[in-house]
Amino acid sequence: MSEIRDLTLWESGETKISWVRANMPLLRHLEKEFGAEKPFAGLKIALSVHLEAKTAFLCRVLAAGGAEMYITGSNPLSTQDDVAAALVHGGLEVFAWYGSTEEEYNAHIDRVISAGPDIIIDDGGDLVQCIHKKHPELISKVIGGCEETTTGILRLIGMNNAGELKFPMVLVNNADCKHFFDNRYGTGQSVWDGINRTTNLIVAGKNVVVAGYGWCGKGVSMRAKGLGAEVIVTEVDPIKAMEAVMDGFKVMKMRDAAKVGDFFVTVTGCDDVITEEDFKVMKSGAVCCNAGHFDCEVDVAWLRSNCVRTWVARKNIQAYELSNGNVINVIAEGRLVNLAAGDGHPAEIMDMSFAIQAMSARYLARNRGKLDKMIIDVPREVDLAVAEMKLKAWGLEIDTLTEKQKAYLAGGY
Repeated sequence: MSEIRDLTLWESGETKISWVRANMPLLRHLEKEFGAEKPFAGLKIALSVHLEAKTAFLCRVLAAGGAEMYITGSNPLSTQDDVAAALVHGGLEVFAWYGSTEEEYNAHIDRVISAGPDIIIDDGGDLVQCIHKKHPELISKVIGGCEETTTGILRLIGMNNAGELKFPMVLVNNADCKHFFDNRYGTGQSVWDGINRTTNLIVAGKNVVVAGYGWCGKGVSMRAKGLGAEVIVTEVDPIKAMEAVMDGFKVMKMRDAAKVGDFFVTVTGCDDVITEEDFKVMKSGAVCCNAGHFDCEVDVAWLRSNCVRTWVARKNIQAYELSNGNVINVIAEGRLVNLAAGDGHPAEIMDMSFAIQAMSARYLARNRGKLDKMIIDVPREVDLAVAEMKLKAWGLEIDTLTEKQKAYLAGGY
C-alpha cells in the first residue's frame, strides 16, 4: 500500500509528467519498445531516485516493460508530492513525501526493499545499503542493479573492495552519455536555476567559489562564467586544479576563497568541504549551497549549533548569524540545490541518463545468472545506442567508417 502525502494532487503531477514526456524522445522510444518486448515481465524493480517528473516518466517506461514498480525518493527535499500522487493514481506503488524526517525517509527505503526486488535502481546507494544491512535474506533474489551517481559508485566500490557487495551493479554514472552530459551540462544549468530562482540575486560581477572540478564542477563553473561571475575553483587533485587554471579560472585553497566568495557551490561528493574556519572568514551575506549528493559538504550542523540566531531569510534559505555579526545563508539545508530548490536537470539531459538506466536494467534482465562481476560498466553498445538515438532525435547524421578505414585504424594495410 503506497505511502504518499496527498493523492488529490495527482492532476498537477500528471501535467508535469506530460510536459517532460513531450521532451524526452529517447524514453518515448523505449516506452514503445519495452511495451512490445516486456523485458521485465514478472520482475519487481525497486527504485530510489529524486522523485520528480522525469523520474516518474522513467518509472512508467519500466512499468510498460512489465515491471512491478516500488518507488521512493533519494532525498527528502526533492520529492514532489503531486508527482508521487500521479504515479499512485496511475497504479504504481510509491513510498515518499516532501520534507520527510530521517526516520520517515529510512522507513520508505525499507518499505521499497521489503517488496523483494529483482532489480534495484539506486541514486546514492541507500537501497543497496538497506538490503545488505537490514534484509540480507532478500539478496539471493536480486539479479542486479544500476547506480546513478558518483557518490553511489564510490560506496559500491568500497563495498566491493571489502568483499561485501553480493550482486552485480551497473555503474550508470560512468557511461559517457551520462557523466559527459548529465554531470556537466545538466548540473551546470540546474544548479544555477536553483540558485537564481531561490535567491533572486544577480550573479554577474560576483565571486563564485566552486569546490571540486570534476564533471559537475566543470559545468557549474562554466555556467557561472557565462552569467558574468568571477569563478574561483578549489580542489584537492593537482591535475584537476591545473585543468581549472587552463580553463580560465582562479584556483586557491578554500580558506582563502572563503574570504572573497559571494556564492559557494560544493560539488565534491565528500564531507567537510566548507567548515567552521571557512564560515568565520566569510563575508556577511555569503550564500552557500551543495550540488554534490549528501548534506555533509557544507557543515550546516556546525552553523546550527554555533550561530547566535537563525531564521528563514527567504523560502528555502536559512540565515545563520555568527558571533562576529556576519550572516551566512544556506540554500535547501545544504541538500542538493538543483533538486531541493529546483526541478533538477533539464528533461532533454535526463532523457539520455534515464535511457541508459532503462537499457542497463534490461541488460541485467537479459543476462540473469550470467554476470560474474559485481561491478559492471555500462556496455559500450548501450552508450553508443543512446548517442545515436539522441542524434536522430535532433535530426542529425554523422559519417561512418568504411571497411578500409576500419582496417587502417586497426593497424592493417
